[in-house]
Amino acid sequence: MSRSDKGDPELSNQQPPPPPPPPARNRRSRRGCCCKFLCWFISILLIVVVAIGATVGILYLVFRPKLPKYSINEIGVTRFDLSNNDSLSVTFNLTITARNPNKRIGIDYRGGSHISAYYNGTKLCDGSLPKFYQGHHNTTVLNIPLSGEAENATALENSLTQQLQQSGSIPLRLKAKQPVRIKFGKLKLFKITFRVRCWIVVDNLNANNSIRIKSSSCKFRLKL
Repeated sequence: MSRSDKGDPELSNQQPPPPPPPPARNRRSRRGCCCKFLCWFISILLIVVVAIGATVGILYLVFRPKLPKYSINEIGVTRFDLSNNDSLSVTFNLTITARNPNKRIGIDYRGGSHISAYYNGTKLCDGSLPKFYQGHHNTTVLNIPLSGEAENATALENSLTQQLQQSGSIPLRLKAKQPVRIKFGKLKLFKITFRVRCWIVVDNLNANNSIRIKSSSCKFRLKL
């Protein structure tokens, strides 16, 4: 028998060649879809940002918003008593002036407000502001009662006495949080929060006594 009849032994021992790799069309198509989606998302996001910026710019040019202003006019102390359980019962009466300098913007003061009075980091008393609507170019005077009890009254009273003897004055700090809704013409925006910090220096804190405010200043900021 010839060699061709029996077949080539070297050829019979060889393994078949590996199959060709699958085409990469699916991967490329997936990458293309992801790139298109990302481009669409970025485009829509840019359009939204530009629209919001344009709206805010138009509102600013039309209404010319200004920040409200607050000042402390008077502070009265109707109670400042040391109790038997080493706590200090305190009642303040504050007179605060709120000014809205805007010509076309109203401020709707909502419920849920809170105001506290502090001495040297210790809270003396707290209360809340009334609900009311403040129109354009309006000045409103608010009478706000604050009451509370401070712990470690003996040490607190000694600190107040020492402070008064050394400087002839007592520094106080007020912290207020007030939810509001801003009204542009007939359009009311979503609820935001006014945060006000005031620093007051008085000549005494004696109950039912005339108290003179030596200095006062307030800072205002917004929280969305």
